[in-house]
Amino acid sequence: MNFLAHIYLSGEDEFIQIGNFIADGIKGKKYLAFPQKIQEGILLHREIDSFTDHHPVVRQSTKRLHPNYSHYSGVVVDMFYDHFLAKNWKRYSDIPLEVFAENFYRMLQKHHAVLPERTRNMIPHMIRDNWLVNYASLAGIDRAMTQLNRRTDYQAHMNEAINDLREHYPLFEKEFTGFFEELIIFTKAKLREGVIKTVKGAENKDNDQKKG
Repeated sequence: MNFLAHIYLSGEDEFIQIGNFIADGIKGKKYLAFPQKIQEGILLHREIDSFTDHHPVVRQSTKRLHPNYSHYSGVVVDMFYDHFLAKNWKRYSDIPLEVFAENFYRMLQKHHAVLPERTRNMIPHMIRDNWLVNYASLAGIDRAMTQLNRRTDYQAHMNEAINDLREHYPLFEKEFTGFFEELIIFTKAKLREGVIKTVKGAENKDNDQKKG
């Protein structure tokens, strides 16, 4: 999943939102340097990514794109799914997307000091181009895909992905809708049980199995 989905799935806690938002840049156990709630957000992000990557519906979406985008097909699906979340936002939230996005941007600025440098450098571009809101339009998602393609030195051809989205639009939307309902349930359970508790419990179980 991409930025909008990760933020939405974090619930209302600002620091869990921050952790989830910055998680891609926090490798290994470096998350331990952050306050506990931000740690929870980082670990929640990893749990969401794992659930997503192994889900059969997401794999269907990815497989459809693999001939054109190879290992970048997962990135393309993440962007497509954020588009469908933004487009159908009223189905998932009573807060208008414009208000949700503005509140999140304001929150990032309020907690600017705790953010990694990489995130600080990205925020002005995110706010200026209003990424979260513009994901809702085909033009907005096309711009986002083109920008991502530049970061791959134009090797991924993600600037062409809008054509795949248009061609298979109803199918991608159906896959997103079914999958996202399951992801919401999964994420709420993680938040309710305590992300750190459940992640640590799984790690301890794995270590016990390896020892056995």
